[in-house]
Amino acid sequence: MDDIAQATGLGKGSLYGAFGDKGKLFHRVFGDWCTAVVEVAEGQLASGPDAEAMARLSAYVHLMAENTASDTQRRGCLLAKGTAELAQHDPAVAGRSAETMKALLTLLRTDISAAQRHGDIDSAADPERLAALLLTVVRGIEAVGKAGLDPATVRNIADTALAVLPTPKG
Repeated sequence: MDDIAQATGLGKGSLYGAFGDKGKLFHRVFGDWCTAVVEVAEGQLASGPDAEAMARLSAYVHLMAENTASDTQRRGCLLAKGTAELAQHDPAVAGRSAETMKALLTLLRTDISAAQRHGDIDSAADPERLAALLLTVVRGIEAVGKAGLDPATVRNIADTALAVLPTPKG
């Protein structure tokens, strides 16, 4: 709280008055971060013609890889770190992170289905499974980036994930 008070110029009493306690402040920040994560995905994936769905998927996966590759201090993502450290013991964090992952899956599935309709991804493939794969890759990129994998490798992971999506036969 001392660091937050110093950074904001507010007294600790004002912070406690606004948020209650450290836990409530963290939940507020964590919830806002989760909202921002979904909003970024919505900005990349949410709408547009089927003919552009594959480009949207590619842009999103590459954006996530680039964000990780450019994080030279290896701070990582509050969603990933908060979930890994707290979800087992904090039902509010567990619930909010699950809600966030479900929203990301829905956005990815919607664009994968659009890419299937356009013929960029094999229509016989299960869009739910492909969405889960891409979500795992995107979230995994953050983990390996934080561990120190070099930026070129992080970017190559994104390229490979997109390259292995099943394409129509013929």
